[in-house]
Amino acid sequence: MRNKQLKQLIINAQFAVVIGIIAQFTIPLGIVPLTGQTFAIGIVATILSPINSTIAVLVYLLMGIIGLPVFAGFSSGISILFGPTGGYLVGFIFNTLVTGFILQKTRYTPFWAILANSVGALVTLFFGTMWLKIAADMTWTVAINSGFTAFIIPGIIKAVAAAFVGLFVRNALIKARIVA
Repeated sequence: MRNKQLKQLIINAQFAVVIGIIAQFTIPLGIVPLTGQTFAIGIVATILSPINSTIAVLVYLLMGIIGLPVFAGFSSGISILFGPTGGYLVGFIFNTLVTGFILQKTRYTPFWAILANSVGALVTLFFGTMWLKIAADMTWTVAINSGFTAFIIPGIIKAVAAAFVGLFVRNALIKARIVA
């Protein structure tokens, strides 16, 4: 039993590193950049269980908080969590829980994976926008337009891509008996 738990913790840590690597693909767009983080979160949430994907995200956040340059743009530090984009990072925790829960309660098919990842992406945008309004002292209209509305279409595109990549990798890992 302990070997199985240790194996799962190692897998979770590996996926935290994957998030950190994919996060470096960034397109600057004003105060909130378009990053690979949300794409990576969707992939991880599709592959791992809700609890394990959330652990992977928490490990990722911890790596960034302690100073490893894993956040978008090779940034790190606790100040990132309290900056204008910190809400998106916190939203990743709930994204993985929601995405994974939907998949766990339905089926791991393209339809459900796309739907689950789209809902998860909206969860991230919700948390990010709420915090953006507070941290950047914006009006609700400006926060929603710059932190939510501007990212709906890119978010859906990344959700669809994460669903397909996640299902492909998940099936390969199940076949190789790496994940259950």
